[in-house]
Amino acid sequence: MNIPDIPNHHALAMLVLTVVALYFFRREDIPLETSSLSVLVILCLIFTVFPFEHDGKHLEPSSLFFGFGHEALVTVCALMIIGHALVRTGALVPVGRNLAKLWKISPTISLLFTLIIAGALSAFVNNTPIVVLLLPILTSVALRTHSDTSSMLLPMGLATLVGGMTTTIGTSTNLLVVSVASDMGLPRINMFDFSLPALIAGAIAIVYLWLIAPKLLPAREASLPDTSLRLFSAYLNINEDSVANGKTVAEIFKLTDDQMTIESIQRSPDYRNIMPFPDTVLKEGDRLHVKDTPDQLKEFESVLQATLFSGAHRVDDEHPLKAEKQKLAEIVVIQSSELVGRTLKDVQFARRYGISVLALHRDGKAMEIGRRSIGNIVIQTGDVLLVQGDGRQVAELREAQGFLIIDGASDLPHSKKAPVALTVLFLVVAVAAFGILPIAISSMCGILVLLATKCLDWGEVSAALSSQVVLIVVASLALGSAMMQTGGAEYIAQLFVALAFDLPPGGIISALMLMLAVLTNVVSNNAAAVIGTPIAVSVATQLNLPVEPFILAVLFGANLSYATPMAYKTNILVMNAGGYQFSDFIRVGVPLIILMWISLSFLLSWFYL
Repeated sequence: MNIPDIPNHHALAMLVLTVVALYFFRREDIPLETSSLSVLVILCLIFTVFPFEHDGKHLEPSSLFFGFGHEALVTVCALMIIGHALVRTGALVPVGRNLAKLWKISPTISLLFTLIIAGALSAFVNNTPIVVLLLPILTSVALRTHSDTSSMLLPMGLATLVGGMTTTIGTSTNLLVVSVASDMGLPRINMFDFSLPALIAGAIAIVYLWLIAPKLLPAREASLPDTSLRLFSAYLNINEDSVANGKTVAEIFKLTDDQMTIESIQRSPDYRNIMPFPDTVLKEGDRLHVKDTPDQLKEFESVLQATLFSGAHRVDDEHPLKAEKQKLAEIVVIQSSELVGRTLKDVQFARRYGISVLALHRDGKAMEIGRRSIGNIVIQTGDVLLVQGDGRQVAELREAQGFLIIDGASDLPHSKKAPVALTVLFLVVAVAAFGILPIAISSMCGILVLLATKCLDWGEVSAALSSQVVLIVVASLALGSAMMQTGGAEYIAQLFVALAFDLPPGGIISALMLMLAVLTNVVSNNAAAVIGTPIAVSVATQLNLPVEPFILAVLFGANLSYATPMAYKTNILVMNAGGYQFSDFIRVGVPLIILMWISLSFLLSWFYL
């Protein structure tokens, strides 16, 4: 085994920065946008302070910003917008309705059809809208049939990942690999060039997800509403002997340890509503409109020596508290939500929607926080909010951007623009598939049509875009380019070839794919793909073998994001909705990775070597 010589200082710096970047990309306490921007800034500073020249060519630091105008990023963003249009117009609603009907006939066959449809749709649409569509349907089915959601949701989520790797536009990872390879002077990989091996392996995966995966999953309780947390609306009547009589609102807040929130004050004799300002002095006969749990309301009654009323009756054993017309629902915060990276107080959530937030679930479990402090928690993608409001308020929240209601009770959105959105998607794909226009151009034309036909407005276009995706793509492209130009990628390729020297070509391809599969479950799949592509090209070049199977090994390996919740954003959505634990992803995902790795390794050798 011939160990390659140590590369130049710039190449070593790029290798160190790559390790540091991958570490920060997986940190949950640092926003991915911050980590990506930091990598980009550090790269530019390194090549500004320590200029790099090779063969008379100077690496210009500003050239590392090329990712912002890269074809792959333009295409990824455009397809995200088109996918958002499908959700907003309800274009996929007929699919959901027909699936819901089928579940009443045969659950076993219905699961198979759900997995196939989820995978097929994900080949052309970002899988997040597909999961957004199917989660309420499957949750509703489980509620109606008194069955367990754990055997449905995780297999469905993984099926979308399997389907996404069958075309160049199925995932942003595919687009990046294909675009980076093209930038390096390799022949362009067309939309369906690798679909056959991907479909064969995908069929094997679907059978596994249909017949075996549900049996590996223990019964889990989905994080459905906890009625013990329900809030009740009531009135505290201030009597002559009440402690609150003659005190300001600020003073009685202190008496209740700032636990009480007053909605309004009704002042006699005409019981007009007045605002509960801190300096408002309470008088005998005032009614404080409050909303809280039964225990808290009784505590307020005792502390203030007031009388608790619900409607026209004093609250007692014969007249208990009632939360009339109030509905509990769970909403998942998805990537396009304005809540991501902000607090509920920042966006004035309760005032805007008239909805009370009772609890916050993250990573499949309730956060240990007091209810009053929920408003100060920074919200992340995939967080589940347990909310309470009347039916109208919950319906209005469903129409808001960036939320997915998973209580199974809300209707799916639908509009007359749905056929237009579907037609636009079909034409975008068809025009690119037949080589009439590149996918970047056809998808941009599609957005223009969606705006012209008012399927979307500019606010919805903005909501569809993800700063995380933009910055991770730009930083990864810059890092990959720097590794290639400094020789860092070539050094890793030489080291990889030296370690895998005794393996046949098919074994080297298989080892490369396995390396990417492990990496993609720990860090961003886009980062793994962009960094892995130049390494794959260098390995193939050194071995004097066809480059395409090595490129596809990176593409397939970077898509095997099955074993951890953080490996892909839809995994987090599914985890929260189904109440899964980290171990459930390992239990189902690791066998699926091994199955796909073996299948694709064999197929790549068979088709390309």
